[in-house]
Amino acid sequence: MRGGSEAPRVRSRAVVLVSGGMDSCVSAAIAVRQHEAALLHVSYGQRTEGRERAAFEAIADHYAVERRLAVRLDLLSAIGGSCLTDRAIEVPPADLSREGVPVSYVPFRNTHLLAAAVSWAEVLGAGAIYIGAVEEDSSGYPDCRRVYYDAFNRLIEVGTKPGARLRIETPLIDLGKAEIVRLGLDLAAPFDLTWSCYRSEERACGACDSCALRLRGFAGAGATDPIRYA
Repeated sequence: MRGGSEAPRVRSRAVVLVSGGMDSCVSAAIAVRQHEAALLHVSYGQRTEGRERAAFEAIADHYAVERRLAVRLDLLSAIGGSCLTDRAIEVPPADLSREGVPVSYVPFRNTHLLAAAVSWAEVLGAGAIYIGAVEEDSSGYPDCRRVYYDAFNRLIEVGTKPGARLRIETPLIDLGKAEIVRLGLDLAAPFDLTWSCYRSEERACGACDSCALRLRGFAGAGATDPIRYA
């Protein structure tokens, strides 16, 4: 309209799964620039669930996201089968040369997380779900592969109400950890608020797979990890 001001652009809504870790933080940093973001956190009885929940809240506060939801999936800890959810299974020291599915894999976890996200996204009328999945550095997790998310998007097409037009976005899926660190630094992602350690809620152990991957990423990016290590 000539002589008048343009109407403000209405941003689409997106649900962002935020574990509190480094990858989900960078995924959130991308989503909040493109969408009206709603942040979702899932606790499932993991060893560091309290620290991860605190990281989620801190990240949500950092981005001033008011619409946030934290839910529990205790069935995953009741089922067990992972060193993250079963205290009888020791968290092993890092072995980044190992092949195959690691003992830290929580059976079919991301499917449960995504199901919760899809349900909330339908209620909110969101068009996208963001998750910080990484295939290259996924430690052999089968539910971190592109083929898995392609399949899940097909499930959403047939399993949601007509007109939902909802898709999972995996902006980090093809990146390595160093690339994720560089991207996060470019986006001013609050790495100091994140938590990745599988073992400890006080100081990161620096010895588990997740810590090792994170430290390798910062080293590869020529940057210093801002969190404290034992």
